[in-house]
Amino acid sequence: MGNERYNAPAREKHWQQMWEEAGVFTASNNDERPKCYVLEMFPYPSGRIHVGHSRNYTMGDVFARYKRARGFNVLHPMGWDAFGMPAENAAMERKTHPAQWTYANIAAMRQQLKSMGLSIDWQREFATCDVNYYKQQQKLFLDLLKKGLAYRRSAKVNWDPVDHTVLANEQVIDGRGWRSGALVETKELTQWFFRITEYADELLEALNTLDQWPEKVRLMQANWIGRSEGMLVRWALDPANAPKGISEVEVYTTRPDTLFGASFLAVSPDHPLALAAAADNPKLKEFCDECRRQGTSVVELESAEKKGFDTGLRVQHPLDKDWLLPVWVANFVLMDYGTGAIFGCPSGDQRDLDFARKYDLPVRPVILPPGENAETFAIGDEAVDGDGSMINSDFLDGLDPKSAFEKVVDRLGAMTIGGRPVGERKVNFRLRDWGISRQRYWGCPIPIIHCESCGAVPVPDDQLPVELPADATFDKPGNPLDRHPTWKHVTCPKCQGPAVRETDTMDTFVDSSWYFVRFTAPDADTPVDARAAQYWLPVDQYIGGIEHAILHLLYSRFFFRAISDAGQGIGQLREPFRALFTQGMVTHETYKSQNGEWLSPDEVKIDGDGKNRAARHAVSANPVTIGPIEKMSKSKKNVVDLDAFVGEYGADTARWFVLSDSPPERDVIYTEVGVEGARRYVQRAWRLIDEIAQKTPQRADVMPEFGPEGIALRRAAHKTLHSVGGHIEGLRFNVAVATLYEFTNVLSSTLQKSEDGLDWALREGAELLVQMIAPMMPHLAEECWARLGYNTLLAKQPWPVAEPALLVDDVMTIAVQVNGKRRDELTIARSASKEEIEAAALALEPVTRALEGKPVKKVIVVPQRIVNVVA
Repeated sequence: MGNERYNAPAREKHWQQMWEEAGVFTASNNDERPKCYVLEMFPYPSGRIHVGHSRNYTMGDVFARYKRARGFNVLHPMGWDAFGMPAENAAMERKTHPAQWTYANIAAMRQQLKSMGLSIDWQREFATCDVNYYKQQQKLFLDLLKKGLAYRRSAKVNWDPVDHTVLANEQVIDGRGWRSGALVETKELTQWFFRITEYADELLEALNTLDQWPEKVRLMQANWIGRSEGMLVRWALDPANAPKGISEVEVYTTRPDTLFGASFLAVSPDHPLALAAAADNPKLKEFCDECRRQGTSVVELESAEKKGFDTGLRVQHPLDKDWLLPVWVANFVLMDYGTGAIFGCPSGDQRDLDFARKYDLPVRPVILPPGENAETFAIGDEAVDGDGSMINSDFLDGLDPKSAFEKVVDRLGAMTIGGRPVGERKVNFRLRDWGISRQRYWGCPIPIIHCESCGAVPVPDDQLPVELPADATFDKPGNPLDRHPTWKHVTCPKCQGPAVRETDTMDTFVDSSWYFVRFTAPDADTPVDARAAQYWLPVDQYIGGIEHAILHLLYSRFFFRAISDAGQGIGQLREPFRALFTQGMVTHETYKSQNGEWLSPDEVKIDGDGKNRAARHAVSANPVTIGPIEKMSKSKKNVVDLDAFVGEYGADTARWFVLSDSPPERDVIYTEVGVEGARRYVQRAWRLIDEIAQKTPQRADVMPEFGPEGIALRRAAHKTLHSVGGHIEGLRFNVAVATLYEFTNVLSSTLQKSEDGLDWALREGAELLVQMIAPMMPHLAEECWARLGYNTLLAKQPWPVAEPALLVDDVMTIAVQVNGKRRDELTIARSASKEEIEAAALALEPVTRALEGKPVKKVIVVPQRIVNVVA
């Protein structure tokens, strides 16, 4: 048997069937063991899973298997984030139904995930497009509506005229829709919103309690919420040319201390003042229209060229009525932030400085950096936004910015315009209420009926769910629900008169903002089973990509609180995820053909190594350009199909590879060398266990006496066990792998040795190795466990316990110097006396040789560190 090669693909199917038949991974809501809820962010069923996708599922599975072995009742579920535009677009392109496309993809991806040997409780599986799931989501919406946390109002939106749907700011790229490429329009639509802003302070403050979240994620969320303390300042318009009915402009600022550096006011293209000024100014109107077509995401605003238009209007400086400033319309000012108007202080803000230089506006320094001379200081290419002292600022001169802030607040608070203070303190948030309306079919219907007499009427509970019509058509753009001949026409529940359904569906972020709650009781008749939720939640370990750091995680934190406050039985819990881990991506080099088309790795042949490395087309042999290493993505075709990989190498090789080559929070580069290394280890571990099984009998219950080799091996085994457990617990998978490589070498080197008790120690070491690799390579571990003579499933065995006595070293290694130069090292009992250490050091052959017969003047012993022989 020792010459047999381990046939991973075949044996993995066997063990997967054994686990399924034994129900090993089924979690119970009634269990006395401590619970552990492990969850990876659930996937969108787009069609195929590649090796890149497998990394976060593998990480979660290792942790889940380990915690199960440690005696926890583990919930490790899987579902599908199944609604959204891609399915609707696929329906149009393939002339099929979104449900058919989605469920076919789910079936294929489920099989792929099962081929990885994930310890999933598949009995809890659901898709967000399942009627029963979105029925419960509709109930939650109505709960929030009753609580006042859901409401409807008119709002400006990014409108894609080709896809006929609202786009989020992040979906507008260079003024065009992310999918259609059409120039985006600004439209006023009546939309449904969730009042996430009511939780802004709590969401921000609670970030301090999430000590098991990455600091960068907490910072990103804090910046997105964007709490700032500042002042609302009223600027009076110069009446000489002020538009009728508008006499002032309100500006929110966090830096009222820099008011004397003001050079201009800038307003959003949608500000009432801009609209009034553009009414009889065609060029200004054209400029405003151009601004509305640009992206409005933070990235777009920061990267776009700063543009402005002088309206010709002027405002009075709040601290000096004789000082008039121009009012501009600027493309970087949005109505959604602050008041839609800012004052520009070019000397203290880089964006304002760039704008002022472009349009030749004054730049007046008001903060003097430490060490500079006020008489000669001038602003160069960079604004001054740090500490210093105020200059050119009248009554503020000489103060530090913080003191100047307080003094301006007092001064403006005492001044009035029309009986109201010129300025007042204000806390502002960047966060805006969550608009959830989407003009598409493939989403959760919003359970509202519109009646001309009664207004917006909630769908009664006994009429839920509001199901999507199966006979919708997708032959043209736009919302199929809006043009369906019968679906939207209903009777008003209040007056029994004719009415129409709400045809907008919910943002898919709603679907993913509570799925982790539903996993605790997926078959409950209510959205939340209070007992199950309070037992399982919060999620103990959540794993997913950094790209979800803001919206998904922030919306989930809000929704968790909102549905609890609206009456769902979540108890006192406020945070849904106790620990969060954001894994790195799997990357792969990219390839392009001679005509610039992306090529997949299986279409390319690589020749040579290093500088001589070159690529050619596998069929035509034409030269292929090797491009940069990037995240695996279908768009660039640099993906490795999971089915093909598992079919050739086995799932355990994939699991071992994605865990071993890089720290889990960093990207890992897919290389054939790395994959081959993982495959070699699989075969090596199998051969090693096979040899030990043949050489050594099963361990007797009575422990024998051990010689030095046996003691050393047992010490290495138990130290490795202790170390690997800690590394898995801390999600340091690559370190755990490296530790197992080292112990495998120790086992291999001991195999040919002979000594009393050594066979017992070898067998113990082999069993511990198998149990330690089990969370990472579960199929191989089961095969090895059986080879060692056990007829039990390893997946049901407890994690072994390291013997404390073997974790403490009885010996120490000390460096030995002669006249300050290192010559050798000494391994000696930790209990050795100073005299014994001296004698042992002087007996070392390299020390004797270095002394060259010279008498020893003294021996300096630094306990447990070094011995220095002075001659």
